[in-house]
Amino acid sequence: MLTQTAIQNGSSLQSHGRSGRPSPSIRSHSFSGVIELMGAPMSFARNTEIYGDNEPAEYLYKVISGTVRIYKVLTDGRRQICAFCLPGDIFGLEVGDEHAFSAEAITDAKILVVKRSAVVALAERDNDVARQLWAVTSRELHQLQDHIMLLVKTAQERVAGFLLQMAERTCTGNAVELPMSRQDIADYLGLTIETVSRTLTQLENAATIEVPTSRRIVLRNRSALNRLNA
Repeated sequence: MLTQTAIQNGSSLQSHGRSGRPSPSIRSHSFSGVIELMGAPMSFARNTEIYGDNEPAEYLYKVISGTVRIYKVLTDGRRQICAFCLPGDIFGLEVGDEHAFSAEAITDAKILVVKRSAVVALAERDNDVARQLWAVTSRELHQLQDHIMLLVKTAQERVAGFLLQMAERTCTGNAVELPMSRQDIADYLGLTIETVSRTLTQLENAATIEVPTSRRIVLRNRSALNRLNA
């Protein structure tokens, strides 16, 4: 869990005046820009916890580089991943005062961290920031709803939907570089790692995708993937 000292060492105060009020430059930026101006950059090594579930939700986070998984360990020991956060994504938004899930760096990651109370205080004074904060929250809810719908589909439909989602989010054309492991994908899709591997092989045999390496997937037939994901 992050400490106040760690945040202060990152010096997130440079965007405030002596009065502690946000400078005009903050008000002229998007919500994502506000995070950049007010946030302190911190580095997290691979597989390092950023925050745990039930811990105080004191900060908001924006991924600068690397990838983060948002997950919960169930009572039976299984892990359910609910989201992957890529560069540019903001995470850590909570309805209550505690985190409902845990966050962990999948790869070495650089994260901007900003005090939640500072962002909320700014939103209370600035309607534009408040609207953008609501838009970010709504987008996160929409992604959660999409994930819930994905979990009721067949294995092929889930894997196809995941690959299309990653291609759209990474904007790398037909070649998708996956920073996460097969186990991460399985825990996200609610499948076993064996089922994920078998499904990828089935899609490759059908010439729908190509798997040059375990982390690189080439989408050879998007139409077929879209039909599976419909």
